[in-house]
Amino acid sequence: MATDIEAVLRNIESCHDFTGKSVIHVGAGGGQFIRYAARARRVLGVDPDAAAVERLKQAIREQGLEGRFNVLRGDILNVGERADVVFFEFCLHEIVDPLTALRHAQTLAPEVLVVDPAVDSRWAWHLCETEKTQRGWAAVERHPLALDRIFQGVQRFRDYAELLARIETLGECVIRRAQEFRDRTDFSIDMPYRVVRLSR
Repeated sequence: MATDIEAVLRNIESCHDFTGKSVIHVGAGGGQFIRYAARARRVLGVDPDAAAVERLKQAIREQGLEGRFNVLRGDILNVGERADVVFFEFCLHEIVDPLTALRHAQTLAPEVLVVDPAVDSRWAWHLCETEKTQRGWAAVERHPLALDRIFQGVQRFRDYAELLARIETLGECVIRRAQEFRDRTDFSIDMPYRVVRLSR
């Protein structure tokens, strides 16, 4: 992700204190946002993608978090473990049935935290994910919300080649939309994201 990971994590942590909490971290694959786990009591990282799970395991080792993390390759609906909070990290829009996922999460923990691209995210549009993002937030909005904030983020790229390396496996629609940057350098794409905590 060509964005300021530390800034995103600070904003997430301004909305939720993970200190001493047990966490079910959905979409944890890749390990970009796991630094909070140093303050958590324990974390179950859940992701269906095998390559992402391997990157997560590597990040856990690099950050010395082995004692706090367990990893499950699978779907949130396969999780029966209880925790203090279920944290959806930029993944709700990828879940086929987000409403069922949220309802299941509420059976696992008293707190559910969702971080996902905002509906008007230009970055989500470039990834051809606007409709999926809208579906995810429609599922969220069927619940009362204890917290609802939008933060401004950006994806920055040195040139088109760097952007292409980031998206080339994501399909024809994504590559087609990236063509506007073919002759650009040092550009950014707006990535507003929303942080929501469901009411108990």
